[in-house]
Amino acid sequence: MSIEPLSWGRGSAPHSVGPHGRAAAVPEAPRWSAPARSANLDAVRAALTREGSLGAVITGPRGVGKSSLARAAVADLGEEAWPLQLRCGPAGAATPYGCLSFLLARLPQAYMGSPTAILRGITSLIRSDAAGRQCIITLDTCGAIDDMSAGVLLNVLMTGTARIIAVAPRSSDLPVDFHWLLADRRLSEVRLDNLNELQTRQVLLSLLGHKVSASLVSTCHHMVGGNPLLLKALVAEQQLSGNLVLSDSVWTLRDKVVLDGAASLEDIVRSRWSRETPETRNVIEMLSCARRVELTRLSALYGADVVADMEDGGLLGIDGSEHRWVSLREKYIGDVVRTWLGIGRRRELRALLLEGAEPDPAGMTVEELMVFAAWTHECEAELSPALALAAADAAVQLFDPRFALTYADMLRRTDPQWVPGQRRKAAAYLQLDLPLQAMAALEEISPPELDALDEVEYAEITAAKCRTMLWLPERTAGIPALLERAGQRITSGGGRPRWPEPVAVAANRIALSSLEYRAFTGDYPAMIPDLEAAADPALNPDTAYRMHAAVLLMTALAVSGREMDALGLMRQLGGQLSDASEVVGLRERYHRESYLVLLLAGQWRRCADLLPAEGSREPSYLPYRTATAELAAGIANTFAGRGAEALDPLVSAVAQLEHQPVQTPLRTAYAATALASAQTGNSAQARKYLAKLQSAPGRSSFIAETIIGFCSLVARRWLGEPDAVKGLKEQARLNAEAGRYTIAGIHQLAGTVNGGDADFRLLEDIAGHRQGPLAEVSRLIAAGSRTKDAKTLLAAGELAATLELDAVEARCMALAVDFARHDGDAATARTAQARLDILAATVAHLPIVPTSGSPLLTSRERQIARLAGGGASNRDIALEMGVSVRTVEGHLYQVFTKLGVTSRGDLTGLV
Repeated sequence: MSIEPLSWGRGSAPHSVGPHGRAAAVPEAPRWSAPARSANLDAVRAALTREGSLGAVITGPRGVGKSSLARAAVADLGEEAWPLQLRCGPAGAATPYGCLSFLLARLPQAYMGSPTAILRGITSLIRSDAAGRQCIITLDTCGAIDDMSAGVLLNVLMTGTARIIAVAPRSSDLPVDFHWLLADRRLSEVRLDNLNELQTRQVLLSLLGHKVSASLVSTCHHMVGGNPLLLKALVAEQQLSGNLVLSDSVWTLRDKVVLDGAASLEDIVRSRWSRETPETRNVIEMLSCARRVELTRLSALYGADVVADMEDGGLLGIDGSEHRWVSLREKYIGDVVRTWLGIGRRRELRALLLEGAEPDPAGMTVEELMVFAAWTHECEAELSPALALAAADAAVQLFDPRFALTYADMLRRTDPQWVPGQRRKAAAYLQLDLPLQAMAALEEISPPELDALDEVEYAEITAAKCRTMLWLPERTAGIPALLERAGQRITSGGGRPRWPEPVAVAANRIALSSLEYRAFTGDYPAMIPDLEAAADPALNPDTAYRMHAAVLLMTALAVSGREMDALGLMRQLGGQLSDASEVVGLRERYHRESYLVLLLAGQWRRCADLLPAEGSREPSYLPYRTATAELAAGIANTFAGRGAEALDPLVSAVAQLEHQPVQTPLRTAYAATALASAQTGNSAQARKYLAKLQSAPGRSSFIAETIIGFCSLVARRWLGEPDAVKGLKEQARLNAEAGRYTIAGIHQLAGTVNGGDADFRLLEDIAGHRQGPLAEVSRLIAAGSRTKDAKTLLAAGELAATLELDAVEARCMALAVDFARHDGDAATARTAQARLDILAATVAHLPIVPTSGSPLLTSRERQIARLAGGGASNRDIALEMGVSVRTVEGHLYQVFTKLGVTSRGDLTGLV
């Protein structure tokens, strides 16, 4: 159909500002969400430019960013496209030409006589406004489209006048004709879902303009369910409240997210709330307070049909557990609605759900206890002593010390649970790095109250005191005497206690405290026989004591040079954890000690397997959990010599830990970040974090202090401080004398980068007391460096490569280059130089630079060498790289000179 343009002199003049104008049609696209939608954006752009395509249909739930994606797609087309924005409101189906009304108003009167004339007039008007450019119509639908508008749009598309981007929750919301176009693939459907956690990170990076911590990403993602619109509102609210702060170029949260007074999110929730039925609102209020309710109970209260409709509407989520727990799918709704409810309404809902009977804490998980206790606290109601104690214990396990203190304070001194409550209070104070307050809580228990305790509780109080005294340097020396007095009191009845008598349980608890004290002070080699006896099932039927002792034995073996024995025990215990799932804190201790065992054995890659996967962290945990996970990942990369990869998680961990009262992880993060910065050549940043470490107070266990000291000494060695090398060698000597050969070997290896024969003999001697590939690497480096044997160092480098210890491998290859060239071994020199050249991609600054070797290949030389080694001619290489043949010849000459080769065939396998 051919339609001539109208003579606009006879019609209405176009508005200076309106939906058809470019400024209004394509406002500045919200580019902050673009990084997470690049694939979807490409799909829409392809649908708008592909031959024979009429456009795209963008579908997805409310707030997912459909309209934003449509605007971004139109904006990417630039000046070649003429945008036209149409919107169909809720009453659109009842109004003819509803979404085209502003165009209808511009038509001359002569075109108003019939639908056909109107169709011709609007089509011609669009063509005239486009002025030869491709018109892109964006149709945003929140209601049905009337038939007249649908007919006009179909004609506009079929005549090639425009292409369309239709935005709708579902494709079924569009006219039937659009379904045919979708079926014929003339329109492409692009489905948008909520962001996953990786996409949430990308959006936050774009929105905030700086690095973001893992805790911020995890918390925001779980709060809004990956909804971009809500994510932006949540970030704005947290910035206004001061909970979202920029710390050393990393955005992080100070504390838990509280939505009280969150205006932007409240407006969004109120808009949705107004459209819900009273029955639905009641269910939302109940789940806002209770957080989750069993499906059978919720259905009994409000009706199965209401619950089913809410699930179909995406409001509710039902898990697959035996209890079939029901919760709000979008957590922010509950957080906002809860702020609307007064104390009376909260108590009414609580009474309705409980029917006057409190649950039995023995049958509740730690998460259930936390939820129930929080609800009770919000109602300003009292918890029973048993529930208060259980909730305090759950809060300690979930590292929520402030809530633990709240629940422990609910206990009265006359309650039987008061003394155990003081133990939980002390544990919470320790988590807040307040050992003095923790000790005060335990010493508040009077001697008569201690005398009245049974053997098991008395042993637990003693263990809590010992754990607290470890962090009080002036009182640590008194721990052995305290344990001895406790042991005498427990066994004062005479006779050998038999399991499972309370006296035997208590005696084992005291024995475990003694082992923990010795581990804290680093007495690992001497305690191995005691640990082996305690971990022997034939000698000890106490599962908790036996498993905790076995986990400590893993570390003792690893520290003492028996790394392979430690790894074997780690695998054995891993298969027994599920059988001891009732032992509180065992799994966490096992993962912590396993990480250390793998790190000491050089298995840094396997350390990552122990860390929580992205998206698996519970948002109820404080940022400490995500911070320690990032710290662990950073330390593993740093020990491997991959400073560039370690910096991002380490800087993020520092930003989070600086807002948390945990000095030991913070000091460790400072030291590791200083080392990673030194490895990348950033001496200013390395010195900054070393200064922070020096000014940070705190006391740590032997193992933590070893990691902190090692990282700081090696960082200072990279910075060229001579005292650092002396410190590393001194630590190696002291640990070797104490039988801690693994730690001694690691320090000696780091301290002998430019060592002498005596240093290498000691390194070789220490390696003889150790097990595993890392020990063999140390032995080969020592022997090769002392005898100046390039082949031995090449073998050491190859073994280090199997462990992916890049800095150690680079050290070996650099020495091999020097020694091989000195001996005239061209083949070995070429191999070592090529490996060194490859390592340049991950090791920014080599620990040793070859003195007689050629410089490393540049990136262009490496590319040309690979092509030449693959058989490409100089002319083919020149065409591939877009350079002249003479340039290729010059680069190949440099490659041959640097690698010491004479033909292209020698390049194969070297680069």
